[in-house]
Amino acid sequence: MGSGYLLSPLMLIINTLFDLYILLVLLRFLLQMLRADFYNPVSQFIVKLTTPPLRILRRFIPSVGGQDAASIVLCLLLIYAKFLLMRALSIPAVQIGGVMAPIGSTSYAGLMVYCIADLIALLLTVFLVAVIIKVVLSWINPGQYNPVIGLVDKIASPVLRPMKKIMPPIGGLDLSPLFATLLLLVTKMLILPPIIYLGNF
Repeated sequence: MGSGYLLSPLMLIINTLFDLYILLVLLRFLLQMLRADFYNPVSQFIVKLTTPPLRILRRFIPSVGGQDAASIVLCLLLIYAKFLLMRALSIPAVQIGGVMAPIGSTSYAGLMVYCIADLIALLLTVFLVAVIIKVVLSWINPGQYNPVIGLVDKIASPVLRPMKKIMPPIGGLDLSPLFATLLLLVTKMLILPPIIYLGNF
């Protein structure tokens, strides 16, 4: 058994722990930006887990345009730390939104560019998953409400609302989620490769 025998499960643990916490911080930013119900039990769970590091960062990083810039900075710092840890473990490259990023050979500035690409990829994925969950729930549990559905509605609305204005229901069939999903996938394919290319220095 070579060194890769332990490296693969170690990478799984690192990715899972970092990515879950980064997701929570990004969700906190989105829910605050979209003015979600912070008394929602799920919102309270996210707030309690993400408040300690954000409380420290907010001493140095003010809000920008009324938005919590500290949350975005924390996401980028966590992604950067994850990439540095992977580099220390001699991981040559990672996949960001379907594109390979050579974290082992790029500069530290290039690594930060990869962090921005990774955060954009995660943001688009969050919107994509929210749209898909909303569609599935409308099929299996229409008209029902629970804390998770409320937050999913809030996250999906910035994508679905303008799409519904462009494409109203046809014969009672709402095709806006289909086109919203397609738009998010195409956006990811068009935006991420150029950003990752910029980081290859």
